[in-house]
Amino acid sequence: MHRRRTAAAGALLAVAGLSACGNAGLTAGTAAVLDGRRIPVGAVEARVAALRHVSGGASADARQESDGLVRRAVTDLVLDAVVARAVADRGPAVGAAEVAAARAAEEVRYGGAEPLAGALAWLGVPGGAIDDHLRRRLGIHRLAAAAGQDAGTPTGDRAVRRALAAAAVALHLRVNPRYGTWDPDRVGLAPAAHPWLAR
Repeated sequence: MHRRRTAAAGALLAVAGLSACGNAGLTAGTAAVLDGRRIPVGAVEARVAALRHVSGGASADARQESDGLVRRAVTDLVLDAVVARAVADRGPAVGAAEVAAARAAEEVRYGGAEPLAGALAWLGVPGGAIDDHLRRRLGIHRLAAAAGQDAGTPTGDRAVRRALAAAAVALHLRVNPRYGTWDPDRVGLAPAAHPWLAR
């Protein structure tokens, strides 16, 4: 039944189907696989630690916070690869020089490297992930432009989501169900259907 619903819904929901099904090949140490490339659990744990640092430590509801940070970490790591693939399918990749130029421009805008890092930390971007964040943002704007749209508009947003959904399918994205299910509409992870799997 799930497969019939996925087929009827089209390419967007196919991403959710791929992440929810066919995960038998995912080992306990793998958070996700994209085109055969593993995102190890260790990378997720390192990102969670960085996110917890910029968010100011554990909250009163540590369990809920931890689950949210884990989903954010997996989403970020998966999106880096999905955006890169979507951009590559439409033209040149976002290069290191472009990222460096964007970072320099943002530092000028915010009044220096420290204020920029502080502003991005408030948004949940760790210092070590600033370049990845900027590369992803540049890629999203490039995807919208490739469709003749502005990423800041609803039409542009829909165009980007379609491109990311197609890229996730092309990458044969599979997410370990302990972390949830990839939701192409949200472009992120929905909570695990069985929360105890994450424990």
